[in-house]
Amino acid sequence: MENYNVMDIRNSQYLAHRLTGDLRSLLSVGTAPIVVALDGPSGSGKSTIATIVADTLNAESMAGGAVVTVIEGDQFYRGGSATTWDKWSVGEKMNHVMDWRCQRTLLKSLLDTGVGIWRSFDWDSEDWDTDMIPLKPEPNCCVATPMVLLEGVYSARPQLADLVDLRVLVKIPDAVRHDQLRQREGGAYGSDWDSRWAEIEDYYFAEVMPEEAYDLILALPAEG
Repeated sequence: MENYNVMDIRNSQYLAHRLTGDLRSLLSVGTAPIVVALDGPSGSGKSTIATIVADTLNAESMAGGAVVTVIEGDQFYRGGSATTWDKWSVGEKMNHVMDWRCQRTLLKSLLDTGVGIWRSFDWDSEDWDTDMIPLKPEPNCCVATPMVLLEGVYSARPQLADLVDLRVLVKIPDAVRHDQLRQREGGAYGSDWDSRWAEIEDYYFAEVMPEEAYDLILALPAEG
């Protein structure tokens, strides 16, 4: 049996290859900057896919400059203690989990002025799991390229719809995704993950952004 990490990369490479073709075509006919939301449940490989796509399209640039800018959705986590989270309904949790207002401001600034500035959530902070949101002191700054790729769970949420040109859903089997989460999260996956995150994602992908709400679905080929 092949090493799972090898299979994980192959899955992401397959999906990235498919997405690269679609984005290459969109770049040839769209008006820059084009905003793409790469959405999907945790553990589906979005970050890896986004990196492969950006590296491929940037390497193809005849002008030598970047064609795709990737913005990581995890940078917009809003924090919160377990006590606070337990008080909220699943809808309130979904509205809170990512700072979509900051994402919206960033995307609008990139579209209007060509420049975006924001501060990332500090995952290395000792206070990352408290109600005070720890942000990194140094701001991030990026310049709009022909394509801006916002990757992460909830990136295609309705509050950003008017700023997004293409909404993409990464869909892989739950068994594969759960294995990838175990590798990424370690011992925290079984208890903390299910109690805090799975409920919100299930609600989001069932009630807020079901499959038919996306413009493109990236899925692995059926076995057999």
